[in-house]
Amino acid sequence: MTRVPLPEAFLRTPIAHRALHDRAQGRIENSAAAIQAAVKAGYGIEIDLQLSQDGVPMVFHDEDLDRLTAEQGPLNARPAAELNRITLKDADDPIPTLYQVLALVAGQVPLLIEIKDQSLSMSDTDGQLEAATAAHLNDYKGPVAVMSFNPHSVAHMARLAPAIPRGLTTCAYDPDDWAPLPAATCDRLRDIPDYDATGASFISHEAADLARPRVAQLKAQGARVLCWTIRSPKAEAEARRIAENVTFEGYPAKLPG
Repeated sequence: MTRVPLPEAFLRTPIAHRALHDRAQGRIENSAAAIQAAVKAGYGIEIDLQLSQDGVPMVFHDEDLDRLTAEQGPLNARPAAELNRITLKDADDPIPTLYQVLALVAGQVPLLIEIKDQSLSMSDTDGQLEAATAAHLNDYKGPVAVMSFNPHSVAHMARLAPAIPRGLTTCAYDPDDWAPLPAATCDRLRDIPDYDATGASFISHEAADLARPRVAQLKAQGARVLCWTIRSPKAEAEARRIAENVTFEGYPAKLPG
């Protein structure tokens, strides 16, 4: 499978985790305000996608609405128009659609899109979120890449949008942290066995696990290595001994130049 190289912009510019959010300033994760702040500051942006009931990619991290809004229940039980009217806690911003976020970013900074696992078991998905994402990105101009913890989602993107760089979000897969995901599934994914099969060109790996030999092996084979989530300059300096760029939050990462 042909690999699409990760653009150099993703290696030069620190990437704001779920955009440049700061609840005290009314900028909630994955919100329009956080995205606008990241663009203004010149940071790259990482966002998360979930699928609405009617098949629209929504920029939202969780499966459920409870943590980030005053509503309750699964996001995928509601249509996009309704979700787009639900405001985020401690802010005036509603849950944005991918289309709205693409219009805000407009190619000004690198955009790293994480496709959240729709199977909730790291098994194959129905491909709906991946297909909708590919359709939205078809005419997008600017540096963009997609990734997922679920290798099946990355494989779908290889088929649906072969020209867009794709990667795997990876980690130590501690079974306690990933319960109820079976320990056997954690053991398999921990070794990042799907890198070649998905035609990935990068990984975004858990910062605390960057010393894993498999990360070094992939890097030696040409994989670009990003990491998540860095929360201090000290942690950034440590991560950059291995990773080529960081996904950060909670402090102002140093911009190049």
